[in-house]
Amino acid sequence: MVTGDHRSVIEMRGINISFPGVKALQDVDFTLRAGEVHTLMGENGAGKSTLIKALTGVYRIDTGLVRVDGTDKVFGGTADAQDAGVWTVYQEVNLCANLSVGENVMLGQEIRGPFGIDWRRTHDSASRHLRSLGLTIDPRSPLSSHSIAVQQLVAISRAMVSDCKVLVLDEPTSSLDRDEVDQLFAVMRDLRDRGVAILFVTHFLDQVYEISDRLTVLRNGSLVGEYAASEVDRTELIGLMLGRELQELESIDTAERHVDRSGIPVLRATGIGRRGVIEPVDLEVFDGEVVGLAGLLGSGRTELVRLLSGADTADSGQIAVHGERVRISAPRDAIDARIAFTSEDRREEGIVGDLTVAENIVLGIQARRGWMRKVPQAEQDVVVGEYITALGIRPADPNARVRNLSGGNQQKVVLARWLATAPELLILDEPTRGIDVGAKADIQRLVSRLSSEGLSVVFISSELEEVLRLSQRIVVMRDRRKIGELTTTADTEVDELVGIIARGSTDAADVLDEITKEHAA
Repeated sequence: MVTGDHRSVIEMRGINISFPGVKALQDVDFTLRAGEVHTLMGENGAGKSTLIKALTGVYRIDTGLVRVDGTDKVFGGTADAQDAGVWTVYQEVNLCANLSVGENVMLGQEIRGPFGIDWRRTHDSASRHLRSLGLTIDPRSPLSSHSIAVQQLVAISRAMVSDCKVLVLDEPTSSLDRDEVDQLFAVMRDLRDRGVAILFVTHFLDQVYEISDRLTVLRNGSLVGEYAASEVDRTELIGLMLGRELQELESIDTAERHVDRSGIPVLRATGIGRRGVIEPVDLEVFDGEVVGLAGLLGSGRTELVRLLSGADTADSGQIAVHGERVRISAPRDAIDARIAFTSEDRREEGIVGDLTVAENIVLGIQARRGWMRKVPQAEQDVVVGEYITALGIRPADPNARVRNLSGGNQQKVVLARWLATAPELLILDEPTRGIDVGAKADIQRLVSRLSSEGLSVVFISSELEEVLRLSQRIVVMRDRRKIGELTTTADTEVDELVGIIARGSTDAADVLDEITKEHAA
């Protein structure tokens, strides 16, 4: 609920920002009021991050103006924005992990005495600021010893020490569990009630409606509109973000498709495991089949596919591809066996941010051929152009740096890399995590189409509805072992899957609640 102070703290008018070959923002207006939580919405590539970076001094605007408390500002960097009272807390907290909590809170604002910094008073001041946000921790403790949730509150405390007027929270809840989200939201409400203007970015619709006073929607770098959160429902909001109706998302081909399991499977893993990591698992995947892996966080889903892909080495069991036994002890072995793997950590184990879209896509082909046999430029151009078009990568510029793409488009680049190697088994670990609804639908459609064309897929997602929608068969994991399998039909429901996960001492309702919390994190 917006406080009684309705003055505009931030006014951005006619903002235009272009990158080589890309119009990132086109005549965008944005208003942020004192004492409100204002959520910025839009699919990946809509311009959310660009607008935030224009507001916080990371990017210089080409044309347009920014006013803070009625005064025109030109930010040459983040320090200028902070001097004006505009502070940002990112998903990946930008603090000094080697310093203490108090040193981070008071950085640049230390209390000085006649002989330099008075550390006792500095840490006492840090402790007061932390307590004002409900955080009672030792300010002398190393920042690195605390959770991401605590580190985010430390970053917020640092902003408040510096007389923060505007707090930008960019995907702060992506790595938090439900209790940590509740703690963060309590702090946000308190700051809002003190008159701080909060700009919030998240992909979680439940959180949008839980915390937001107003919403601004961007699409393709342009302003769609500004709305009171209470006056736009979820279906309408998704339609505004995507420029198409929600029904289009629900039209993904989920019809039952017969999978012939009478022959030799594409992949047969027998007793594959690793001591202390995952108990031996049997797994078969047939031609054109999508096999989902379902389970709670820590159930062993990722551990299993890392053994199948050579990212980690199994110490028990064997793997056969088309009936021929293969040894997979490194990613190169998997590539040679026509097994492609996209990690859940696309930033660290997927994209190469400093390379172009084209260079990222051809990496897989080059790895298969070996570095002594360079892929001819003409062949590169054909392959890259084909996959940019087929996957709808935006911008459609093969020379664009991948680090400048949205998360959804980065994910498509990673998929293009491995599809270009003509795999026979594609392993996807959380391919839709952290991306917007539109990109998620695109990837789900792609998986459905590829499997209908004969590609075998192993699919992991924390969203059980997504696993059910795409999979002909689901392998259920729990406590790092396989506990069951389920062949899906049009009538299969999430509760049935939860029931399999829950067999044992854990109640099904509790498991469903755990899954919900995991997805929210």
